[in-house]
Amino acid sequence: MGRAVAIVGVGQTKHGRRDDVSYPELVHEAVVAALLDAGITIKDVQAVVSGSMPAPMEGVNMTHLYWADAMGAYGKPLIRTATCGSTGVSVAQTAFYHVASGIFDVVLAVGSEKMFEGDPQGTMTTVGDPYFQRPFIAGAPGIFSMQSSQYAARYNLDETRVREAAAVLSVAHHDSALINPFAHIRMKITMEDVLNSRIIAYPVRLLDVCPSSDGACAALFCSEEAAARFGRKAAWVKGMGYYGEELFFGDSDKVDWESAVKAAQDAYRMAGIINPLKELDVAEVYNPFTYQELIFYECFGFCERGKACELVEKGQVLRGGEMPCDPSGGVLCTNPIGATGLVRIAEAVLQITGRAGERQVPGARTALAHAMGGVDQLNGVMILSTEK
Repeated sequence: MGRAVAIVGVGQTKHGRRDDVSYPELVHEAVVAALLDAGITIKDVQAVVSGSMPAPMEGVNMTHLYWADAMGAYGKPLIRTATCGSTGVSVAQTAFYHVASGIFDVVLAVGSEKMFEGDPQGTMTTVGDPYFQRPFIAGAPGIFSMQSSQYAARYNLDETRVREAAAVLSVAHHDSALINPFAHIRMKITMEDVLNSRIIAYPVRLLDVCPSSDGACAALFCSEEAAARFGRKAAWVKGMGYYGEELFFGDSDKVDWESAVKAAQDAYRMAGIINPLKELDVAEVYNPFTYQELIFYECFGFCERGKACELVEKGQVLRGGEMPCDPSGGVLCTNPIGATGLVRIAEAVLQITGRAGERQVPGARTALAHAMGGVDQLNGVMILSTEK
């Protein structure tokens, strides 16, 4: 892994519909928050990595140049990383390697999205291959509904049981978002609300689905020497993994999901983790759809195959459980796509440094942060710890 790398500051915006700011102003808001959190200035930053969704989503080509002044990137090396929904974790991993390699000591990572500008839903609806996929995928909900059905069929699971486990997750995450000042969707819901919400693409219902959000997030990656100089409590990057799949959606297994499994295994191997449910204190799992979160539990080794419902039923992955997942409310309640994966990392940093406020998991010292992207093709995992 090269040199030890720490995250010494994170910042995010209030997410939601942000008509009060332009795109660069939104980015600037997150960058300033991260610098203040780290107690440093932009003069301390040697390089910048930024990311958002690909240009058709933004309606702006080369967004890193559009935001350059807002990020304080003038006169500094600047690179753009874009991997669809997994962009946030890709930006973070790019920044990590900039520091681990010894090229730079302090690197600013920035992710952002303005989903209420342009036509992002038009982009999402046409993301599939136009000849073989688009006619039946019909956007993200179509993709994940098929994945959900495949999961239940694979393990011969009772449909009602899976639906209720997914509903428990929706209620739990919406409750968590109520105490997260940055969250987009902040409302109290019940099991009945989830189970009776309208069907988007069977079996996925409205309250199983994430929103479209405006928002930005920034994080400061630095070397061990720089971290000591800044004197802030650091979160150390202990392990990472990232994999992509080149197959069409219908040709790959999205239950025994190879890219998710391998990304987690690589991260665990680096971090020396053998039993993630026991050794991780908190996880920020990328959960734009409740059913998909169940699949990730199994791909990440939190339980045996086909047993994710048990984790939920026993409360092991809920607040107060053995390993709470998404105490921030997760992607289900906040989704500025280009920033979403970096928000998972920022939330993990806040948890293990004891600065998560009302959403704090007591005693958290080791965390998993994850992001997924593409047409269910890309998965990235990062393990963070208070231990160097």
